[in-house]
Amino acid sequence: MSRHFILGYGSLISSESRAKTGETGQVWPVKLLGYERSWAVMSTALGMSSVAVMKAEAKACNGVLIEVEEDQFPLFDEREQGYQRAQLERHQLQSYHQETLPEGTYWVYHTQQVVEPCHVYPIVLSYVDVILAGCLEHGAAFTDDFLSLTKGWHAPLVNDRPTPIYPRAQLDLSTERLNHLLAPVSNLTLHELSRSYDS
Repeated sequence: MSRHFILGYGSLISSESRAKTGETGQVWPVKLLGYERSWAVMSTALGMSSVAVMKAEAKACNGVLIEVEEDQFPLFDEREQGYQRAQLERHQLQSYHQETLPEGTYWVYHTQQVVEPCHVYPIVLSYVDVILAGCLEHGAAFTDDFLSLTKGWHAPLVNDRPTPIYPRAQLDLSTERLNHLLAPVSNLTLHELSRSYDS
């Protein structure tokens, strides 16, 4: 029986966030070659921007390879509305821990063009926090790579934690460490970042 895997490079990196959509199996932290990750307006319905990847030679981003049973795909396809699901080749994936990646069919949700975030559809911290918390599950180097391998941090960024816009926000996250990770890449001050979910 063929095994199937989704490459999660945004909120799907977070185990808690994945569980809100469907059942998944083991994960492997990887680098994806031949794609570039950017902040982009992917759905006007949410009133926020998301991360998306687009084919780009000599570029790379990081994420997690997630084992998903075929009967779960409709749930993830629905979650990733606005993206296209495409198959990846094994040589496009590099493991972080030099472990052998499983055999199977690999998929990624991507876009053909990037619409840059704007004040109407900004980057929102309730979404960024979920991604960074997921990255930290895989260590500091993986988290640093997420920050450095994502284009568009100069875009409008809103601290929406007091009233989260992102529907899968994790209101119990401790934000102090996240703020220190965000300070170098964001255009918010530490004071602006300090507003948390309980404020």
